Amino acid sequence: MDTRPAYQEFSAYGPSHWTALAVFVVGAILFVRIGRRHRNTAAAIGFSQIFGIVTLALYLVIYAVAMLPPAIDRSVPLRLTDLATLVAAYALWSRRPWAYALTYYWCLTLSTQALISPAFESKDFPHPEFLAFWAIHLAVVWAAIYLTWGLGMHPDWRGYRITVAVTAAWAVVTFTFNTLADTNYGFVNAKPNTPSLLDALGPWPWYLGTVTLILLTVWALMTWPWVRAAG
Repeated sequence: MDTRPAYQEFSAYGPSHWTALAVFVVGAILFVRIGRRHRNTAAAIGFSQIFGIVTLALYLVIYAVAMLPPAIDRSVPLRLTDLATLVAAYALWSRRPWAYALTYYWCLTLSTQALISPAFESKDFPHPEFLAFWAIHLAVVWAAIYLTWGLGMHPDWRGYRITVAVTAAWAVVTFTFNTLADTNYGFVNAKPNTPSLLDALGPWPWYLGTVTLILLTVWALMTWPWVRAAG
């Protein structure tokens, strides 16, 4: 007799999705308050580094579990979520400008988009895959919010250029791997099976160009006010 718990399928904008979004809002407010309270103090370094360690540990545990058993279509760390989590953990630990820039642009756009229209085909709460998906995506977006509106770090045009270059290099590497291995990391070779914002941007490969233009524009708009205020 199978005694394993029965899980329902996750449904976007169902009760569990709305709950996750509510948790995100509450967490974002708390991280901003903590960051502002600790800004320019020794406590900021300690809290930020602990946050970074927890984020990295969370990712490593989830990745290790995903490797069992290894599968070429899900066990290679080529998703931008993988890179964003590692970079966010390092940005929290070191607060290096380049790591912060990648965290700011990637996590406040691409990771936030995953919260709004999750390309997630799995069981609903409290299935481990559900918890892993939301834990990682919430953590990296909170990291960007904490560093920016909590600790007061700001992007600049150099960080913008670095992010564009790194993202372009990732897209080329990922597209090549997908083509050779018949996978679809990053959805650069096909759209996700679940409904997403990509559905409104045309068929493959045209949506790749549309996404590129949108990101270049949105990232520039996310940079300009900070640079103007600093000038």
